[in-house]
Amino acid sequence: MRKVAVIVNPNAGNKKLINSIEKIEEMLLSQFEEVAIHETKKEGDGAKLVEQMAGDVDLLIGAGGDGTIYELVNALAPLERRPVFAIIPGGTCNDFSRTLGINQHPVKAVEQILEQNTQKVDIGRSDNRYFMNFWGIGLVSKVSDNIDSGTKQLLGRISYYIGAGQTVLEEEPFHLKIESETNSYEGDAVMLLIGNGSFLGGIQSFFPYSSVQDGDLDVLIIKQTSIAHLWTWLQTRLQNEAPTEENDDLVYFRAKELKVEASPNQVIDTDGEKLSDTPATVTILPNHLEVIVGDFPLQ
Repeated sequence: MRKVAVIVNPNAGNKKLINSIEKIEEMLLSQFEEVAIHETKKEGDGAKLVEQMAGDVDLLIGAGGDGTIYELVNALAPLERRPVFAIIPGGTCNDFSRTLGINQHPVKAVEQILEQNTQKVDIGRSDNRYFMNFWGIGLVSKVSDNIDSGTKQLLGRISYYIGAGQTVLEEEPFHLKIESETNSYEGDAVMLLIGNGSFLGGIQSFFPYSSVQDGDLDVLIIKQTSIAHLWTWLQTRLQNEAPTEENDDLVYFRAKELKVEASPNQVIDTDGEKLSDTPATVTILPNHLEVIVGDFPLQ
């Protein structure tokens, strides 16, 4: 790889990332012939830069939080010619970078990028949107609505689960219908979560065998809502076990494509971004992105 472009959100991480950008550029120039740094000013700038530069660079680096990475991957994924993608994490949770084993300190992340250890990984697609970590409706899409920005900055990752605790007592079920090549479901639910990566909210999620290289989506349905059921959800992750068929409140399976309907229609949360509603078709795109990974094997 010779030509590198870095797209950086200057506001990420309370501007800590941009304060390290000169050091980052110096490190990259020690390995690559050409390095161009591009700062975004507003939402959508990153996507435009990807469309302009993707065909001319060998490595595209996203520097920012989950929102920045989501925007860049959604611009990159539909392109016919996609350069290698890398992440310098700069947000609160940085879920996809954690899945890839990237160090959460920006300078150490650059050291990993310099090693140029690449792997091909799966990403999900929901109609015309793409996701790296999760697709969800119901409870998961409402958790972030209960978290104010101050709490998120103060408590970081665990704030997502505090938000879940606040939301779970007031959540009303909806009617859910799912069809896939492996399983079908029709009935009441309070949450549908479809996972690709292994992290959600900065914590390794409750899909213990989730992998971004297995060509499958992990599907979890929570039928009812209570603190007890939320605790079961968290214990599933902590005990490194998948939900069992004997659990009447949880349904878990894997699939490559799902058709999802809900009544009433539900807001769809893809990697923390709420941009569409059900119905939807959700699919996995195997080996769709070539990315730089860190020191740890992918889960």
